[in-house]
Amino acid sequence: MTRAKPEDDEYWNSSKFSAFTFDDEDDEFTKLKESKRAVNSILVDDDDDEDDVEKVSWSGEPIGSISWSVKETASSIRSSGEQAFPKIDTVPSLPKQGSSYSLSSLFKAKSKPFQSFSESFTDTSTRAYAPELRKPKSECKDYMSDWSPEETVRRMRKGKAYSLERFRSLQDKLLLLDEAVSLHDGNVITAVLIYLKRSLSKEILFRELMLREIALRHYVHYLKEMGEQKLLVELMKALGRTEDMALMQYKEHLNIKDEGRRRDFLKNCLSLPFSQDDATHVQDHYTLLERQIIIEANDKRGEAEIFKKFPRKASILNMPLITTLYYSCFYHYGESEGTFSSPANIRKTFRISEKQYILTALGARAKLKSWFDVDSLFNTKNWLGYTKKRSPIGFHRVVDILQKNNAPAQVLQEYVNLIDDPELRLSLAQKYKCHDIVIDTYRDLKDRQQLIVYRGKVERGSHEDRKIEELLNNMQIRWKN
Repeated sequence: MTRAKPEDDEYWNSSKFSAFTFDDEDDEFTKLKESKRAVNSILVDDDDDEDDVEKVSWSGEPIGSISWSVKETASSIRSSGEQAFPKIDTVPSLPKQGSSYSLSSLFKAKSKPFQSFSESFTDTSTRAYAPELRKPKSECKDYMSDWSPEETVRRMRKGKAYSLERFRSLQDKLLLLDEAVSLHDGNVITAVLIYLKRSLSKEILFRELMLREIALRHYVHYLKEMGEQKLLVELMKALGRTEDMALMQYKEHLNIKDEGRRRDFLKNCLSLPFSQDDATHVQDHYTLLERQIIIEANDKRGEAEIFKKFPRKASILNMPLITTLYYSCFYHYGESEGTFSSPANIRKTFRISEKQYILTALGARAKLKSWFDVDSLFNTKNWLGYTKKRSPIGFHRVVDILQKNNAPAQVLQEYVNLIDDPELRLSLAQKYKCHDIVIDTYRDLKDRQQLIVYRGKVERGSHEDRKIEELLNNMQIRWKN
């Protein structure tokens, strides 16, 4: 129907359409809203303003939404005699206060014709929600927290969801621990122990672990792996294992970097209840560190000639006992027994055996090419005053050390000749090319054929070659072959 256009201003002021004026603000949102109203006036016959009206069903759900469509489909299937659509729980209904739904819009069965871009983000009251299907009961059970201790530990073993927080009483926690132990699964036992450690006092936890040996072993291993040394010491003390407690407390010296503080810590450890052997070890450790601090303070200046000729490559602090003895034999060999750095003093203080002392001193003096000191290590006098070489480590080991330090052929040959076993002596003499010893050994064995073979290994016209020729021509020797 065509409406006549009045000429007066009263019509424009009373109409729902506004005339264009230059005073209006150029607002995009206002223009979008006006456009929306114009569209609504074309699509809807009713002259009522439907800006804030939403089409809803009798259940209060927006017509055209997913939830409404599902129910409409279900009702149509039931009315046609087909299999009913499964019942679906919809999302919570929209709030009634501030609702823009009207009963008149229900009969139009049309969705809201137009919505501005800004309203699509801000208008939460008219938002359509998708239905949420109910989960199977078997899955919902995974999120319950009323399992028994037995069921909980079995879920832990299978890697399913579980919760230990519901076990709050001491009795429930201990039942949980016993069930974990009965499964013989170390990971489950450790997980339960971590929860008990967090939720029980140390005194109660230690008391209960005393009655559960398997759980106790797991807990001790866990504390060791995590480096909780202090708590581990307290546990050993509570268990009455004083020696273990003392050893664990002594082990803390490894975390002390300053030598002075470490020495003081070791001094305090001397009063701990160690076993007899361990107490001796701790005493030696303290004495050695104290001795090293004194030696280091004196040698750090490097005033002696040997330090200038052979500069130190490392500090002596915190070195093992044998390394300290080697250092002393290298830099302080000639000192009297009264000095802390003397090899004889170190040997006596720490009860070093003769074999260990000879091996260490031989290596140090051979390194310095001090062959006179090497001889002095093995020279002994019998009751008649005669000097004889004797070695507690066997002369074959002496030969190996001398050869590694590039000893002269004469020195090497002297000690090869001191080996008692003929076969071993012959083998080392051939290995290190001690020709005289090989020749004399074949002569003593009266082995003419081996002597002829060995003659091909020496230089023609040399001293060794002439010596072999003389032996072969000697008619007084009764050869075996």
